[in-house]
Amino acid sequence: MAILGETFDKRNIQSFRDRMIGGGARPNMFEVNIDLPDQIGKDKNRDENMRFMIKAAEIPAANIGNIPVPFRGRVLPVAGDRTFDPWTVTIINDASFDIRRVMEEWSNLINDLQFDVGDINPADYQKSAQVFQLSRQSQGSGTSGNETNVIQTLRTYNFEGIYPNAVSSIPLDYGATDQIEEFQVTFNYLFWTAELPGFAKGNESVSVGN
Repeated sequence: MAILGETFDKRNIQSFRDRMIGGGARPNMFEVNIDLPDQIGKDKNRDENMRFMIKAAEIPAANIGNIPVPFRGRVLPVAGDRTFDPWTVTIINDASFDIRRVMEEWSNLINDLQFDVGDINPADYQKSAQVFQLSRQSQGSGTSGNETNVIQTLRTYNFEGIYPNAVSSIPLDYGATDQIEEFQVTFNYLFWTAELPGFAKGNESVSVGN
């Protein structure tokens, strides 16, 4: 029989509130940064636009495979190898098509649209990306009269060796009203790591700790 413990009567709504640190992490408080291959070229404005236009992303799953070992009519589960799910982002398509274009160029760099050729060195087309889970709390910094908002980063996820596996289609429809085009990009990657809290100041996201 399970025992609830002597403190069960103290598990009330006030105690629950006191344990809900920061009011809980919010799925709409995030920012994504994706590094692009050097062959596409560096553009600071495009990098900043990407941080605004990526409207949905994912905190990655942590998967470990299973090895079932039979024994006399029973099965012993033994931990297997780690696997990494593909990572998908959803991007708003503005009238410049700039982000869509660079994702297509990145894909074409790996395998040409017309010919079955491409960059054969994975280190050239595999890059990195970061997902910043942001807090709703801001902290002022600077001297009096010259305050700036510093947004706390609750956790940072770093993706290493990412490259676009699929750039989705964009449906076109005469009947589509009150909509803005969106598309998804699905990335493969080598692995991800997570970092402890840091801070994002102004237009730059910075995380610290390991």
